[in-house]
Amino acid sequence: MSPTSYLIRAASVLGGPATDLLLVGGVIAAAGPNLGADGATVIDAAGLIALPGMVDLHTHLREPGREDAETVETGTRAAALGGFTAVHAMANSSPVADTAGVVEQVYSLGRESGWVDVRPVGAVTVGLAGVQLAELGAMADSRARVRVFSDDGICVSDPVLMRRALEYVKAFDGVIAQHAQEPRLTAGAQMNEGKVSAVLGLTGWPAVAEESIIARDVLLAQHVGSRLHVCHVSTAGSVEIIRWAKARGINVTAEVTPHHLLLTEELVRSYNPVYKVNPPLRADDDVAALRAALADGTIDIVGTDHAPHPSEAKDCEWAAAAMGMTGLETALSVVQETMIETGLMTWADFARVTSTAPAAIGRLTDQGRPLAAGEPANIVLVDPGARWQVNPAAMATKGRNSPFAGMELPGKVTATFFRGHPTVLDGRLNTPYRATDRNEAN
Repeated sequence: MSPTSYLIRAASVLGGPATDLLLVGGVIAAAGPNLGADGATVIDAAGLIALPGMVDLHTHLREPGREDAETVETGTRAAALGGFTAVHAMANSSPVADTAGVVEQVYSLGRESGWVDVRPVGAVTVGLAGVQLAELGAMADSRARVRVFSDDGICVSDPVLMRRALEYVKAFDGVIAQHAQEPRLTAGAQMNEGKVSAVLGLTGWPAVAEESIIARDVLLAQHVGSRLHVCHVSTAGSVEIIRWAKARGINVTAEVTPHHLLLTEELVRSYNPVYKVNPPLRADDDVAALRAALADGTIDIVGTDHAPHPSEAKDCEWAAAAMGMTGLETALSVVQETMIETGLMTWADFARVTSTAPAAIGRLTDQGRPLAAGEPANIVLVDPGARWQVNPAAMATKGRNSPFAGMELPGKVTATFFRGHPTVLDGRLNTPYRATDRNEAN
């Protein structure tokens, strides 16, 4: 047996009966009870749940240009520890990922790091300026094979430009991922618009600013027959619009962040800038609607919107603080807390919204696959009974802006296998994956 072989013993696949998984050469060679080790390294997984490696459609790795906040190396280490085997790196780096050259740079940095599969997201417009379409076709044809395009952080607010983008990406089965925020309705906004913003005297961000863009864009997607993905849905009204669009057969998918599943605007009363995020934390009713929509499939996936910042961007007064929260190393636990512990979802559902569906949206053919013989060995092992306290200082990400700091959460990643190689063992970073053939497709 090859020294790169591992036998995962007695894991509960998707929360089901105990099963052995034999990993050989990056593939699940066999799956079933009482497999022979035959020289493989044995991983005792009794009591652990085996899931397909998680896929994040919404990660900010900051590199190139903002290495003070995060790098591909530090961000992908955090991803591996969080149970991810693939992440999509958003385009708002410096320079912006709006050319084939920049997306290929990010792609190469991901391969060199070797912790997870890094898929660059291309910008929709040049410089995220919302004036001229970026090199969508060139990025799609590049070595990075970009299929997801987004100006995330900024809305593509011009309806004509949004229509053209949706039309353009049809040629290569791409998808436009929209940051739904009407800029004129959110000028100077600091938090959710409602009773709390009125009491605190902070400029409010109305739900209609998100909902109006989603309504416009699902109609545009229907009109041109293209794929639309809605980033970080945060309001009950947005859920209803997406539900309506899906009922009409419009090709729209949507994501929710872990923090919007758990946290509410009430936390802003502390004026702690760690709770300042885009879109803002909403009300209890919104959180309930988001959970229900994720459970019933109206919202397709969980996307972390991992947004690390240097300390000076968050350790300041509320008005001056940057928007964003880290999320890669806490996502699994927050989803377990909000969706599984509450009985809204099973572990099989968890795999769908954190792996299978995001891989399908991003057109990743070797991620989000079933844990069965012949499939790629991208696997995470989780101890569902573990409890741990979130300590941002101990995290692999450079960002310390976790809104879950000090919280006790359920579920702990004990191992992550990326192409059959254990990047994480016993809850700690092991070694990165190194391809023997640097030209292999991934």
